[in-house]
Amino acid sequence: MIKQTLYPISYLITVLFFISCSGNGQPADTVAASPEELKSKERQLIAYYLQKAVSDSGRTDDSLVRLDAPDLLRSFYAADSNNAYWSTGQQWLPEADSVFRYIQDGRLLGLYPEDYHFESLKSIRDRLSADSLGKGDRKDARWWSAADLLLTDALVRMIREVKLGRLPQDSVSLRKDSVLADSFYLQQIRAVKQQGLAEIIRALEPTARGYMELKTAIPDFLSNADFSKSYSRIPYPEKDTRRFNQALQKRLFEEGLMSTDSIQVDSVTLAAAVKRYQKKMAITVDGKAGEGTVRMLNTDDHEKFARIAITLDKFKQLPAEMPSRYIWVNASANKMEVIDSNKLKISSKVITGKPKTRTPLLTSKVSSIITYPQWVPPPSIVQKEILPAVKKNPGYLAKKGFSLLDKDGNEVDPYSVDWSKYSKGIPYRVVQGSGDANALGIIKFVFDNKYSVYLHDTNQRYLFANAMRSLSHGCVRVQEWDKLVWYILQSDSSLSAGRGTVKIDSVKSWLKNKQKRNIPLRNKLPVFIRYFTCEGQQGKVVFYDDVYGEDKYLRQRFYGNK
Repeated sequence: MIKQTLYPISYLITVLFFISCSGNGQPADTVAASPEELKSKERQLIAYYLQKAVSDSGRTDDSLVRLDAPDLLRSFYAADSNNAYWSTGQQWLPEADSVFRYIQDGRLLGLYPEDYHFESLKSIRDRLSADSLGKGDRKDARWWSAADLLLTDALVRMIREVKLGRLPQDSVSLRKDSVLADSFYLQQIRAVKQQGLAEIIRALEPTARGYMELKTAIPDFLSNADFSKSYSRIPYPEKDTRRFNQALQKRLFEEGLMSTDSIQVDSVTLAAAVKRYQKKMAITVDGKAGEGTVRMLNTDDHEKFARIAITLDKFKQLPAEMPSRYIWVNASANKMEVIDSNKLKISSKVITGKPKTRTPLLTSKVSSIITYPQWVPPPSIVQKEILPAVKKNPGYLAKKGFSLLDKDGNEVDPYSVDWSKYSKGIPYRVVQGSGDANALGIIKFVFDNKYSVYLHDTNQRYLFANAMRSLSHGCVRVQEWDKLVWYILQSDSSLSAGRGTVKIDSVKSWLKNKQKRNIPLRNKLPVFIRYFTCEGQQGKVVFYDDVYGEDKYLRQRFYGNK
C-alpha cells in the first residue's frame, strides 16, 4: 500500500522535473515505451547531465546526480555516443554488480562507501529491483542514466584513491606518479569488462609487505567492530579529580573491566581496572590513567577504522616499488624492521622521540657505521637543555662527559666562560667523547638528513623494557643494533671475495677494544622512518598510540573527520 502511494508521487515529480527542463536537450518524458526508446532517452539524459555537471562544478538539476569528475566522464561517454556503459535492455551488466559490490564493501580496502555515491546507487538499485516485471521504474531512463554516471564517477574516484590514497604528496613521499592522466582512468574503466574489477584493483594497490598484512586483517576487525556504539569520553587534562575518576570508571565499565558505573569505587579498584586495560592494549602497566592511556580509552571503532584508512594511504605515498632491502622504522610502534626481498629479516624494539621532540619522517640511506662514536648535541638540545644547565653549574659538562671546544678545536674550560652572555646559542662545540656512557652507545648508523638524527645504540638500555618508548630527543635508539651491524656488513658488496669474515672480525675487535672507527658502506642501505599507528599481525589489526597526534590531524583534515 505504501509503495502504491509513493510511486505515483515520485513518478509525477520526475515527469514535472523534466518537463520544466525540456528545452535544454533532454527528453520531457523519461519513461520509454520500448527498449529502443529507452536507449535513446538514456543517451539524451547522459549528455544532458554531463553538460550541466561540466558547467556547474559537478552539479546537475537532478539531486541524485552530482559528479566528482564531470570532464573526464564527458570524454568517456562521448567516445561511445553517450550510450549507457553498465546496463542494457533494463538489466544491469555483471560488471555493474561488481562495481557496486566493491563500493558496498569499500571498508575492506580502507574506503568509505558513502564517498562513492553508495546511498544514491543503493536507492536506485532497490527501486529497479522492486520492479521485477519491468513495467514501472525499469522503463524510466532517469534511473538507468543516473546510475550509469554515478557508477562511472564512483569508479574514477576509487581508482584514484586505491592507487594514490587521499593524503597529499609531500617532501618525504617518493612517488613519481602522484597525478594520473585522464587516459589512465579511461584505460582502467574500459579494462573492467575485459579483466574484471578485482584484477584492476589488485594492480592498483601497493605491494609492500605491511600494506598486504594490514589489508588482510581488516575483515577480522570489521567482524568485531560496532560502528553504532559510541563510548563515553574521558576529559583530559582534568583538574577535578572526582569528575575525572567518574568518567574513567564509566569508560572502563563500558570496556567490561568494571562491575558498575553508578557506585563510585575506591582508587585501588580503579587502578586495578586500569592495569587490566593497559595489559589488554599492551601498553605500560602501571595502573595510572595518564595521557597515553586516556588517549587510547577515547578511541572508538570509528577512529580505529580511520587509523586503518590513513595507514593504508600512507603506504600509497611510498615508492610504487620498494627497494629489495631496506630498514623500516615505525615511530608509533617503536619498532625497527629490516626487510629483504619482502621478507622480515630483523625485528627490534626502538626508542623514538618524545611528542615535544618527535622523530622526524624521512627517507635516506645508511652510508656508514661508526664504532664508539662521539656525540655532538644538535643546537636545539644545546639551547634548551645544556645551556640552562651549564649556567647553573659549569661542572654539568664534565659530569655528563662533555668537552667544550672552540672554533679551532681547542678545549675550553667551562668555568672560564661568562655564560650569562648567551641565551640562544654559544660560539662553542659541545662534544661527548666515546665510551660506554656516551648517549649514542657504542654504535652509530649514519645517514644524510637535515635533522641531525641517527640510528644508534644507547647507554640507557633499560628503557627498552618500557611499553611506551617515545622518550628520545628525536634519534632512534636500536635494541638489536648488533644484528643490524652484522646484517649490513654481510650484505655489503665491498666485503665480498672472502673478505667479509675479516671485516666483521675487525669490527668485533674494535668494539672489544673500545676503538672509534668509521666504516663506509659501498652499497648504502635505504632507511624509511615513518609513523603508522596500526599494522596487521597474524590476521588481526594491532593499534599503537597516536602519541604525536598526527593521525588525529590527518583525519580531521583529509577524511572529513569520519
